[in-house]
Amino acid sequence: MARENPRWGYTRLRGALKNVGFELSRSTIARVLKEHGIEPAPTRGRTISWTTFIAAHWEAIAAADFFTVEVVTTRGLVRYFVLFVMRLKTRRVHIAGISQSLDDAWMVQIARNLTDASDGFLKEVRAPNRRPRSAHTEHFKTILASGDVLLLRLPPSSPNLNAYAERFVRSVVPLGERHVRRLLSEYVAHFHTERNHQGLANVIPFPDPMSASDGATIHRRDRLGGLLRYYHRKAA
Repeated sequence: MARENPRWGYTRLRGALKNVGFELSRSTIARVLKEHGIEPAPTRGRTISWTTFIAAHWEAIAAADFFTVEVVTTRGLVRYFVLFVMRLKTRRVHIAGISQSLDDAWMVQIARNLTDASDGFLKEVRAPNRRPRSAHTEHFKTILASGDVLLLRLPPSSPNLNAYAERFVRSVVPLGERHVRRLLSEYVAHFHTERNHQGLANVIPFPDPMSASDGATIHRRDRLGGLLRYYHRKAA
């Protein structure tokens, strides 16, 4: 696992091993890697400074942000904007929308979808955004407020204040809009059902019921050509 996933640290490896029935300590993993001449992964990320605030409002907070992807099309290179929202307590992610432009009509429809009374993803949450953007029109904010959603704008250049959303974003080079949507679908599925979240006691938020820890053979599931990997045993 360490050779195939060079960025995985001891904790991430420990979670992946636990998924397939091996309960090992970080020190044991470190020793095994050292014996096989495998260096530890670089230390990445920093401690989140607003832990107290997060703990006090954990169930009512969702992280939201935009990111862009460059798409190669017959018309040349096209930039797509992707807006996603994540519930911090469960790490469930919702792709709110994908568009080539962030006009008022698009943002208004997104706000209506997110605050829908029956199945809106942002019902009764507070949604912090990483930085102010002109796309957040007054109409957009009004609709959010009508759904009891308070939009908290975080200061510019403050990635640690939205660390959970930052972790979700990955650099991709898609080949078309259909590829963008498939890629995001694959990553969200991996994020929900295959990835161990260190902030959630190093477990998978929504594990696949067909996976087990006591099967005979360990299987590896690859997504996006092996960019994302998941090790598991099949349930009997």
